[in-house]
Amino acid sequence: MGAWIEYLAVATGIGYALFAVRHDRRAWIFGAVSSALLAWLAARAALPLQSGLQAFYVAMAIYGFRQWSRDAPAAAGTPIHRWPWYAHLLALGGMLAVTLGLAPWLALSGAGDWPRLDAAVTCGSLLATWMTARSVLENWLYWFAVNAASMFLYGAQGLVFVAGLYAVYFLIAIFGWQQWWSRYRAAAAQPTAR
Repeated sequence: MGAWIEYLAVATGIGYALFAVRHDRRAWIFGAVSSALLAWLAARAALPLQSGLQAFYVAMAIYGFRQWSRDAPAAAGTPIHRWPWYAHLLALGGMLAVTLGLAPWLALSGAGDWPRLDAAVTCGSLLATWMTARSVLENWLYWFAVNAASMFLYGAQGLVFVAGLYAVYFLIAIFGWQQWWSRYRAAAAQPTAR
């Protein structure tokens, strides 16, 4: 039973990423299904922190769906916008502080071989997910870093299939950046109504 659930979780996770590239609110439906299945699998595998993280992703999927549905027609989502440089500095500073606070706890609890990298990937994933839900263009740049670090992290632990999944996510992020950048520029070129 667990194998087909794992395959479905991976397939719906890829569906999430592909719909997110299109800035289509259905991304969040696929993301919620994938995360709910991964939360169940992680709980069965006695990985409570990962299960909790996936449950958080289900909540973010609900938030993202509502956010992308609020101001625009179903397929369009909320307008793509950019953050000013200081917002990135604040976000990265907060992420660094949480990572440095979380990593020693992970090391003491014996929760992993790479506590700093694991904490940084988790914080980066949460931040990038929130940025995606808010239609911040630069979310894809954060996903580049998160996916590259995840490839290394899972590969170093011998989980080659999962590392490969993050390689696919990395490639999808390239297309996501290109698509969102084109939409952002097209919207910026439109004359504003007075």
